[in-house]
Amino acid sequence: MTADVAVSLSVLAGIVAVSNATRRVLTRALADTGLSVYAVELVSTFQLCCCTHELKLLSEVGGIERGLALTLTYLAAVIHGLTFSGAIGNPSSALEHAYHARLSGGCALRRIACQFAAAAAARAAVPVIWGIGLSGLHVRHKLLGYRCISAIHAPLPKAAAVELACAFAVQTAVTHTRSVEEKYRVHAVAAVIATVVYAGGSATGAVFNPALAFSTQFPCSGNSFLEYCLVYWLGPLLGMMSSVLLFDKLVPLLSRNSSSLHLPLETKKRT
Repeated sequence: MTADVAVSLSVLAGIVAVSNATRRVLTRALADTGLSVYAVELVSTFQLCCCTHELKLLSEVGGIERGLALTLTYLAAVIHGLTFSGAIGNPSSALEHAYHARLSGGCALRRIACQFAAAAAARAAVPVIWGIGLSGLHVRHKLLGYRCISAIHAPLPKAAAVELACAFAVQTAVTHTRSVEEKYRVHAVAAVIATVVYAGGSATGAVFNPALAFSTQFPCSGNSFLEYCLVYWLGPLLGMMSSVLLFDKLVPLLSRNSSSLHLPLETKKRT
């Protein structure tokens, strides 16, 4: 088991290193074309999906302890946050950027297309890596035909609600740490991600990312395509929208109403 973990960690490090080098090369090569942001989105989402495939394999097939799995999830989230170079890697977050006018609608849609393309590419590439047989874990998984079982272990409405809650928590953390220095912010967001994986992982895997789910969950047996869409696409989208609605609309409205209610009392005291 220790050897399998060491090999998987080496694979993860290799994926990040290759992705980082590719990002740098493409950024320089496409600097004057306006396409570099989409290249970075492709590479970064590919990195995210490939790493998650390997971590999922370690957890589900390798049977590593939950504490170690959560630690690796936290470290992976930190590394992704530090290396993404402006990529978003999540369709729900891309839509949130468009809503707040940080991206144009067309740019957001093109980024989402890149994210799903990278998710599909990662789904095809990971079995090739496993097929090399770098570890006993990879060999066993190859013998099983790279099969995976649905991570949904709850009724569909509850599963969708879990993904909604996970997306809400992560989106809220991202929103409220934007002013924090990047090297501290990534740790805060990674801690929230590890927490929601701990809380919701047993019910749905706690993916809260439609593109990532398309890569890691949709190929698994046990549920239909529409059921996966309900849980892993609609749930995170509603979770993001709920966070935006709460903190952009409801909280400021309640704050204004509270101020207006207290204003006459304060005026009366002064007189």
